[in-house]
Formats: sequence, C-alpha cells, structure tokens
Amino acid sequence: SNADFFLSGRSMPWWLLGVSMVACTFSCDTPNLVTDIVRVKGVSGNWVWWAFLLTGMLTVFVYAKLWRRSALMTDLGFYEIRYSGPPAAFLRAFRSIYLGIFFNMMIMATVSLAAIKIGQIIFGLSPVMSLIYASVGVGIYATLGGLTGSIWADFFQYSVAMAGAIAAAVVAVTSPEFHVGSMKALIESPELKGKLDMLPFFTNNTTLIMTVFVLPIAIQWWSVWYPGAEPGGGGYIAQRMLSAKNEKNAIGATLLFNFLHYALRPWPWIIVALVSLVTFPFDSPDARIKAQNELRNNPAIVQLAKKYDAGEELTPAERQKIRLLRAQAQGLSSLAKEFPNVNDKFLKHDIAYPAMISRMPKGLLGLIVASLIAAYMSTIATHLNWGSSYFVNDFYLRFINPKASEKRLVAIGRSTMVALLILSCLVALWMTNAKRSFDILLQIGAGTGLIYILRWFWWRINAYSEISAMIVSFGVACFFEWGAPAVGLENRMDQAGLLKFMDYSGWKLVIGIFITTVAWIAVTYLSRPEKNEILRSFYKLVQPGGPGWKKVIKDAEADGVSIVTEQGWDVPLGLVCMGLGCIAVWGALFATGRILYGDLLGGGILGVLSAAAVALLLKLVDRIRVR
Repeated sequence: SNADFFLSGRSMPWWLLGVSMVACTFSCDTPNLVTDIVRVKGVSGNWVWWAFLLTGMLTVFVYAKLWRRSALMTDLGFYEIRYSGPPAAFLRAFRSIYLGIFFNMMIMATVSLAAIKIGQIIFGLSPVMSLIYASVGVGIYATLGGLTGSIWADFFQYSVAMAGAIAAAVVAVTSPEFHVGSMKALIESPELKGKLDMLPFFTNNTTLIMTVFVLPIAIQWWSVWYPGAEPGGGGYIAQRMLSAKNEKNAIGATLLFNFLHYALRPWPWIIVALVSLVTFPFDSPDARIKAQNELRNNPAIVQLAKKYDAGEELTPAERQKIRLLRAQAQGLSSLAKEFPNVNDKFLKHDIAYPAMISRMPKGLLGLIVASLIAAYMSTIATHLNWGSSYFVNDFYLRFINPKASEKRLVAIGRSTMVALLILSCLVALWMTNAKRSFDILLQIGAGTGLIYILRWFWWRINAYSEISAMIVSFGVACFFEWGAPAVGLENRMDQAGLLKFMDYSGWKLVIGIFITTVAWIAVTYLSRPEKNEILRSFYKLVQPGGPGWKKVIKDAEADGVSIVTEQGWDVPLGLVCMGLGCIAVWGALFATGRILYGDLLGGGILGVLSAAAVALLLKLVDRIRVR
C-alpha cells in the first residue's frame, strides 16, 4: 500500500529509525565536504554544520512528538491542516514539485558528484561510467523495497560506512605511505599550523571567527532551512518520525540520530583531512601568487590558456603547463600532479579525500570503497523515496487523481524514483564542487527557518507568510549567484572594509536572512489570519500549547467550543533538554578530539561533562508528555 511503501506502515522502532536517519546524512560526498572545510578553514570550520545540532535537539525535544501526532503522510500535508484555501493548496503543490523534484534532484546530484570524483580517482572511470556503476544497484532495491527496504539497508550500510571511515583514518595516520607515522607526529606537523583548533578563538582571524562560529551559532541554525537539519524538523527526518510506532519512538529516533551524526561520525573524516594536508600540501603563498601573476600577466600563458579553454589543439606539455599553473594558483599542484587524468573542473580541495583513499593498501582499499558505495546508496535511496513520496501524495493524489488505487500510487512512486535518479545523474555531470553546492543551498533557505519553528506555536502565521518567505529567499539567492557578480558587490564590500568582519559568503547569508525575515513578518501582519475553523482544528489535533495560541483558545471558549485536551506546556522543559543534549553531544565530540590530540586530561574533563549532561537528560526527558 501507499502507507507501507512510504511510511513502513508506521511501525518502525526508534533504534532502527535513528540509524537510518544518520545513514541518510552520511553520503560519499560528506567526507569530501568535510575535507574541503578542514583543508581551507581548519577543524573549527566544521562549526558551519556542527551548529545545526541546536536545530536537531530542538526537533528531538519539541517537534518530534508533534510531527508523529499529526499522523500525516508527508510533512507537506502540514500546509492543509495548518492553513486553508487556495494559498495552502498552492504551497503544498508547489513545494511538492520544488522540493520533491528540483531541490531533491540537486541534493542527489551533489552526492553523485562525489561518486564521479571517487570513480575518476580510484578507478580511472569516466563521469558517465561512474554514475552508471553507482546508481543501478540502488535504483533497483530502492524502487522495489520502499521505505522499509531502504531503512533496513541503511542499518547495514551505516555499519559498513563507519567501519571503512575508521579504517581509513587509522591507516592514514600509521602507514608510511602518508608520511605521518603517528598522531603525535601528525599534530606536530608544520602543515597543520592553525588548522587544529576546534574553536576558532585562538586565532587572530576575526573573519574566520565570525563566519564559521558566531554566525552559525547565533543565527544560522534557527534561520536557515537545509535538508536533514530543518528548523522544527522536516523532509526525510519528518518522514521517519511519521513512520515511528508512536511519539516516544519518534523522540528516541531523532535523539539517537543527533548523537551518531555529531558525536560519532566526524573525527575519522577530520583525521584523514588533516593527514591530506601533509600528504598533499598546499603550495606556498609565494608559489600561488607567482602562478596567479603568470596566468594574468604573461601574454604567452594568457594566449595558451585561451586556446586551452577553447579546446584548440595544444601539445601535451602545453596542456599540462596550463593545468598545473591553474592548480598552483589554488594551492592544489600536489593533487594535480598526483592525478593528471582528473578532469580540471573536478580539481578542488574536496578530491583530497578520495585521493587519500586511492593510496590505501590493497584489500583495505576494497573495504573503504565498499563503505563509500554503502554511504552513497543509503543517501540516494532515502532521497528517492522521500522525493517520490512528495510527488505521489502531495501532487498526484491530491491534485491529479484523488481516487487512485493503492497499486496505482505505488507504481507512480516507483516510476518517479527512476526518473529522479536519471535526472540527478545528468545534473551531477554539470556540477564541480560540493562545498559550493552546500553554500548555494544554505542561501536559498536563508531567512525561512524561523517560520518553520514558529508556525506550530504562533497562530498569526499564515500561508502568505510562507509564500513570501519562499519567494524572497529564492530571489535573494538568485541575486547573489548572478546579479551580485555583475555589479562587483564583493569588491565593493572589500573596499568598504566589511570583509574584515565576515567573509563574503557569511555576509550573503546575513543579508539574505534579514531581507527574507523582514519580508515575511511584514506580509504576516498585512494579510488576514487563517480562518478560526482551521486554527481550532489544528490546535485540537496537535495540542501545541503555549502563549501563542491564547487568543485562539479564548475565542473558541467564548463560542462554547473546547479545543484543549492537554493542560500545561512542556516546551520550556524541552528547551532545557535541548541545552543538555547539546552539551552532551558537543562534550563527547570535543572529548574525542582532545584525546586524539594527546590531551588526556582535557578529554577526560569534557567526557565527564558529557556524561553528566546525559545522566541529567535521561532524568528529565521522561517528564515530556507523549501519547
């Protein structure tokens, strides 16, 4: 049936769902992304995604039970239980196509881009052949098995993926092939100077501090929509909460996910990324400047570069000269020399991870490649099922064929999954860099996150609030992608001294958040509130509680209608649990790091702090009311 195919009959236990959630977010492009971040901005650069733990814990202790209580088929069904009329229907229809097809396709394409790079570096495959080999297997089992098949596959694939990641880290540190020998030698390597700090405050780089720490912690986590870390929960995380046995299992699943996602996974990738700085070091600043000057000012080189870009015939030596100069200008000549056959457009810092893997000993290399394949498959299978569920339930069933049979719905779902897989592979052939894709996705969602948090607890938010936020955030993202370069905005900000406080990507995010937030708040107050019937129906179903619903409750009581079935409001308790959860996870993350760095005392203190937070959390979490 439709419910079995997309929600596993709402029968999944917390432990299986929690592992499935973390497997979804562990893809073969994730180590590449982390490697890019560590090589360019150091370990502390990971705060750009570590900060999303705040969002994750908020979802665990406030929103997980509300999602399960809603009994929806997809999170997009929320629009027609919270809002009413044509605007609600438009939101549901538009986002089912926008998120389920186009946005989802872009996410899968970034994952497939990593598969291309792995295939090129490890096997010497062309991009097309890499995608064919990577996608056929997952396409078969994902379309046949539905969500249940994907979740059980996730459980197996996550164990394989983590085993491979840990093995890669151990060998990278200990094998002579990588020129390190031990963790102590790695930590003391001159190439790692300024890269090891887990907090950026020990540097004098104000721009780095603002961009990778202050901005994510203060603003980004609550204001930006990003798949897997949606404020208030959503997407495939909501899909798994909706498939849980009950509200308690939904909470347990998201809690386990956040522990595994933030505390357990990062260090194997970070270690390999740090070793890559020794094995494939940056070019010196002088060498980079020299290469940049050659490419700009040497007439012969400029002419050769034009012929190179135009595809004109050059000697192998001339082609190699231009390629190496461009790589050297980015600090990447060591990687370019090691992999002369890698396509130029893929020659970025994120290929350092598959470059490291390619040097692993035979046999172990097989295990690690298998782990990357497992990571790829788990993510792609999830996105295929999730995107297809939107198309089937929120578009086809709702607007095209409301009387479709269960068999017909499953057939449409499977056909949509195959189409999504093919289209995402085509888009992947156009992409070049995972980090850039990550930044674009953040920018598109900038400023919308607060709506997803408040819409459960503030009656005044309406469908026009979401429509305006969606339109404005997308428009701002398009301006920064195409309009800003045309007017030289980055150079103007640099001349004004603004880039001393935050890098350009950080400013783009802040400006996008500000413009979008002001726009949707203004539209909220300028437009009519939702009808009383829909507000009362929503409250009666979900019982969110809190001061944001006082007017609705009071008006209902005045009309002799009772909509309150649960007394009290446990969101304040949920926020306390959220704080403890963050302390527990970050404490475990940094304790592991300090121990790996050789600081046993610091690691022990942080470990005790994490354990104490867990103990207190377990006492408080039982007080959260669940059905």
